[in-house]
Amino acid sequence: MTPFILALLAPVAGVFLYVWLHNRPRTMRMIDTIVFVALPLLVAWQILPHVWLERQITPVLAVLAGGGILYLIEKISHRVAQHTDNLTILLGVASMVLHALLEGGALMPAAASAPFALAVILHRVVVGLLVWWLLEPRHGVVVAIAGVGAILLATMIGFAAGTEILPDEHAALELYQAFIAGSLLHVVFHQGRHDHVHDHD
Repeated sequence: MTPFILALLAPVAGVFLYVWLHNRPRTMRMIDTIVFVALPLLVAWQILPHVWLERQITPVLAVLAGGGILYLIEKISHRVAQHTDNLTILLGVASMVLHALLEGGALMPAAASAPFALAVILHRVVVGLLVWWLLEPRHGVVVAIAGVGAILLATMIGFAAGTEILPDEHAALELYQAFIAGSLLHVVFHQGRHDHVHDHD
């Protein structure tokens, strides 16, 4: 039960970390640095184990396709790209919610080892910070709270459902999440810089 509770508290801790850093002018840029470093690490956490274990490069190609398609759209029309970025953020948060649902099932005491539970808890701190970083500047506090709340709700539903919620065959799910992850990388590294302009040094 303790790993489950900590897994629920971790995204909230990420939000408080964002707020704490954001209210200090000298450290505001640190938030961007954390996100720019943490998001690629989260993507690697998500796809590299499958690439290594299954000896398949398709998840990597899906990441590249997700970022490449948005790049082409941006080159064709900046007006369309703005709406595409918002859609990508929505799908990215939805993908994180889906991932939280599966993690909730995997956090059952019978299924979760201590190292796995610790890894989940630590990376969910970054997930909470990332969701807030993506949503609050563009859509406000209420939408950002809803995004983090969806992560928590999905975790509780997954935990209540147990390991039965974990799919036996999830190759298509992995490719979908890899594609969305690539799109999210593009939004964070290109549009995200414009959403988080800091006037203070």
